Amino acid sequence: MIKSTAMRRNVKTNHYEKVLVGLSGGVDSSVAAALLLKQGYEVEGAYMQCWSQGPYCSTQKDRADANRVAAHLGIPFHIFNFEKEYKKNVLDYFFAEYEAGRTPNPDVMCNKEIKFGLFLNKAMGMGFDFVATGHYARITNGRGYHLLSGVDNGKDQSYFLYNLKQDQLEKILFPIGDFKKSEVRKLARKLGLPTAEKPDSQGICFIGPVNVSQFLRENIKNNSGDIVDIDGEILGSHDGLAFYTIGQREGVGVSRRVPHYVVEKKLKTNKLVVAPVGSEKLFKDYLVASQASWISSKPKVGDKVQARIRYRQPLVDVTIDKVGENSVSLIFDEPQRAVSPGQSVVIYDNAELVGGAIIEG
Repeated sequence: MIKSTAMRRNVKTNHYEKVLVGLSGGVDSSVAAALLLKQGYEVEGAYMQCWSQGPYCSTQKDRADANRVAAHLGIPFHIFNFEKEYKKNVLDYFFAEYEAGRTPNPDVMCNKEIKFGLFLNKAMGMGFDFVATGHYARITNGRGYHLLSGVDNGKDQSYFLYNLKQDQLEKILFPIGDFKKSEVRKLARKLGLPTAEKPDSQGICFIGPVNVSQFLRENIKNNSGDIVDIDGEILGSHDGLAFYTIGQREGVGVSRRVPHYVVEKKLKTNKLVVAPVGSEKLFKDYLVASQASWISSKPKVGDKVQARIRYRQPLVDVTIDKVGENSVSLIFDEPQRAVSPGQSVVIYDNAELVGGAIIEG
């Protein structure tokens, strides 16, 4: 058991700083809680139950693992049932976006609505000073709060956090953002944490390693139509535009000597447009995005920054072309493949996250 040796006192309120850690049942959040204890915070843990249905569900095991970690650390443990809110704000959004022919990122919405929406508000209502999670990201404070990518480039999760605001960043701690994953594993073993050897979670936030194609087909009705090339020639048939993404090759169902990729989904005519590998239709040098959210201040027209249009994509150089009240347009230095409406474009200034938006086209 880890015991705190030097509790941190809040000079404004004259009480020890309390942190509610979101314990997922994984190694990252477990180490985050242990580090905060060693740093002198008054720590409690909480498991967010958001999904308990179907063959993909790992809630029972994850909740038990989170409880074991809390017991090992000697901290109080809470369970919050957010299933109703998760279905409404994350899953319903997920299915609706696919039905509309777009490709959403449920983890972005999950962080916005659940982890740093419901969970943060719940913690503040319970009298905590901060919430903490096992995200690989960093927060600094100097002329406002700044969100930085995690030190471990291979695990960096800042991409999912661009909706955070200044008043939220003030109340959030990311204890493992300065560590590499290998270092987190080493710490977990050293501390004897029950999750030290637990594999990393995969798949959709709170659901796990779901087969997305199958998951969609279980929840969205088929609406078959034609697969056509860029000249309109019919090459085959699809079973619903919702089940395909821009840039997809596998499972499209087009048999040609040259690989074909999805380049467009025509909702009005229910046609899936494909193009052969190497086609210029697969690439775009310009992007328009809506629902923009900025960490501190908006970028300016002409700013040279970096962006990624999907998680784990290497940062690419872009120029800010237009900035509206809730929108942004970018020019890529080099054309980018498979720019997918519904996905997030996230903008960086080197390691600092500037903000992000939802790709429209």
